[in-house]
Amino acid sequence: MDFKDVLKKFDKEGMRGRYMTESFMLNLLKLHLESQGKELILGDNSKQPMFTAYAPAGFDNSNLPTYIEITSTISFSKLMWRIDRLIAILDKLDNKFALLFISTKPLDEKFLADFRNYKAGHEVNIYIWGPEHLEKVAFQHSEGVKKLGENLFSLRLESAIKKEQTNWKDSRSRLVDDVKDAYKSGQFSLFLGAGVSSSAGLPDWDTLLNSLFVSMLTSELNESNKNESNEISSIVKRLREVDGPSALMSARYIRKGMSISGVAEQTRFVNTVTEQLYKLRDKRYCIDSPLIKSIAAMCMPGRTGAKVKSVVTYNFDDLIERELSKREITHKSIFEEIDLPSPEELPLYHVHGYLPEDKAQYRNLDKSTLVFSEEGYHKIYNDSYHWSNLVQLNNLKESTCVMIGLSMTDPNLRRLLEIASRSIEKPKHYAFLKRVSLDKFAKDGSKKLVNAPQATISTFLNRHHSLNEEVLKELGVNILWYEDYDDIPKIITEITKSIQ
Repeated sequence: MDFKDVLKKFDKEGMRGRYMTESFMLNLLKLHLESQGKELILGDNSKQPMFTAYAPAGFDNSNLPTYIEITSTISFSKLMWRIDRLIAILDKLDNKFALLFISTKPLDEKFLADFRNYKAGHEVNIYIWGPEHLEKVAFQHSEGVKKLGENLFSLRLESAIKKEQTNWKDSRSRLVDDVKDAYKSGQFSLFLGAGVSSSAGLPDWDTLLNSLFVSMLTSELNESNKNESNEISSIVKRLREVDGPSALMSARYIRKGMSISGVAEQTRFVNTVTEQLYKLRDKRYCIDSPLIKSIAAMCMPGRTGAKVKSVVTYNFDDLIERELSKREITHKSIFEEIDLPSPEELPLYHVHGYLPEDKAQYRNLDKSTLVFSEEGYHKIYNDSYHWSNLVQLNNLKESTCVMIGLSMTDPNLRRLLEIASRSIEKPKHYAFLKRVSLDKFAKDGSKKLVNAPQATISTFLNRHHSLNEEVLKELGVNILWYEDYDDIPKIITEITKSIQ
């Protein structure tokens, strides 16, 4: 497999293809530098992880430390802005350095002429390569290129799992700075998951299902006076531990178990879910949790207008709406296709359905597609043009999205992310995910949970986190790691204050 064959192979595979192309180019460059007795360090392991790679001894005839960046889209104005910004940062670190930009796309003559004029105004050595430059390099290492093409996936995997993870908080700080820039632009959306609601004490999925099982069994057996709910709960909990049905299947079973007929069935089911959702709230948590407050504050319009374009929520509850109303932020809850916000309203799209505690404030709630059971999920997943899919996809394509309280495992969301990632060069979305700490993974108090040396466990966890980062990057998402839930509202507040 030669150089051109490799580029063609991954050209149509979206974000994943771009990363594979980048991996091929980096390994080719590494092979080239090693033949000169020089080193290539990947960005995440170098002193400047904002770059794709770093050559401390330079390359070819240059011995200057060289910072390298690979890009698939070259806009002259954007490149000049990027170079100016990087030079301002690097001037504080290195007395002398060089920059090498590598484009995966051919460069036209006008671009190269503009670049030469721009370059003449800088003392810094700036180089730009197109595919033709790399093809010449590849020709010098034909046997090596063949091996790279045959083992590219293994090399990419190895690169991913060997990334240094000790400075993850520094990496997060750099990502937060990028989020601030996106927030200031106003092309910014929030995607909210169950973690947001649980911060206010609302039940998680399993707790809600367990309670609905109790409600169903009590009703069906007509033994509410004979069996205490905690007894039934204990039985159901053990049954679920033994049988382990999926949550969606359980929900479908509950819904069918409660059924009577037609509209009455749906009404009964929805009323039961709504009742249990708010009844089971853990009162030890404030209903306006610090996380919910920080999200609402982020939605507050500033002097230059609203910065949050829209909110997409997978939660049924109305807790965000309550906090927005308290702050007098004009908003509209949207849970059906025909509903549209006015220009001054912040839209809150309940793409899995909406179950407000006070239903009297809303009309047409019965038309909301409640994605609680298998039927509801299949209805949306299989309908590419369902309004909720179009809303999510539009936001993923048109905005920078920050995902809070989501596990990022939902197959429909991942499918939509993959579609949206085909039109972007680099990951532009961000997701808060909890990092597995060494102590909590290996021990439960004084009890040892893993029979392995601490160093081995630490290496495994580092590689686990690195692989998660790479998987989500291929879907266009950067991970904002946290270890403590309290970190999330603090970071959101920091982003919000960046425009003040």
